[in-house]
Amino acid sequence: MPTVQLLFGPMLIGVFFNTILYGTMVVQTYIYFQTFKKDAWWIKMFVFYLLFCETLNTGFDIGMMYEPLVVRYGTPRAVKIAPIMLSADPLMTVMISSAVQLFIAWRVRIMSKSSILPAIISFFAITSFAGGVATTVSVTIINEYAHFHQFDGAVITWLASSAAADVIITASLVYSLLRQRTGFAATDDLINKVIRMTVQTGMITAVSATLDVTLFLVIRNATL
Repeated sequence: MPTVQLLFGPMLIGVFFNTILYGTMVVQTYIYFQTFKKDAWWIKMFVFYLLFCETLNTGFDIGMMYEPLVVRYGTPRAVKIAPIMLSADPLMTVMISSAVQLFIAWRVRIMSKSSILPAIISFFAITSFAGGVATTVSVTIINEYAHFHQFDGAVITWLASSAAADVIITASLVYSLLRQRTGFAATDDLINKVIRMTVQTGMITAVSATLDVTLFLVIRNATL
């Protein structure tokens, strides 16, 4: 049984970060609709979808911490039984991450003119989605922290596949952009800026996803 600090501490800090990043996403969404008014309608609907899912996700995360720390504060159930809304976390995460990964796979296909890399990214994105759904079902059925190890396979499938997709996305985007270089200074400078942005943003996601699955495998009896 994990200690209260290792059980609720990482979860609470994670919810703090998630809420801060949600505020950032709301601002980014506003800027997007102000700047890219000529984008295809389905891309705009996709942005709305992501905002809607992240709004639900943030609400579920807050509820996930409110139950054990307020409603069930000081009771044995708080440290024994997982919060009801914890089961929603894997599902909401893959509804967001897998959708974004599939979208980027489509972008990679356009840039690379190849179907192999997008197919690989899509495979890992769909596998991650299946793992996330399986984890949600498992947490709903097996809701005692002490028994969470019984569905390690579902969690590893979810996290490892997502990490693999993010790593491949970053590498394939950089490779595709490098092939777009023309030899003209102005064009290449612009492409180099996009490459730097891709590495900076893509690597954050890829490294975070890799650390996620690594911490899950290495550190037991904690929610790090």
